[in-house]
Amino acid sequence: MATRWTLGCDAADPHRIAAFWAAALGYVAEPGYDDPDGASIVDPDGVGPAIGFLKVPEPKAAKNRMHIDIRVAGEPPWDMTERERLIRAKAAELVANGATVVGEQTYDEHLGHVVMLDPEGNEFCVA
Repeated sequence: MATRWTLGCDAADPHRIAAFWAAALGYVAEPGYDDPDGASIVDPDGVGPAIGFLKVPEPKAAKNRMHIDIRVAGEPPWDMTERERLIRAKAAELVANGATVVGEQTYDEHLGHVVMLDPEGNEFCVA
């Protein structure tokens, strides 16, 4: 049996960044978690890990050593046209929620993933 775990994240505005990631991942606010200096989101189906956000005074100073990849295209084999459509649609949705596109990575002339920043500047990818 796998060990249950939570991804812990530092944040300038824990509630804002938790709302962004809840929308991005289809998560919800953790029931009963009420902290003005923290926020927690959970998978409503209870499958994925919880993600906690704690307020810290210092700003982000360097590139993430670990990041989230949002996998919207499913598993191979892929219809590459549909895969690209799904990735671009999710990236556009995230931009509308405060993310920024940094760049795109292609493989054999096909879109592999979009590199993005969340509203606090944390790197992540949509694939």
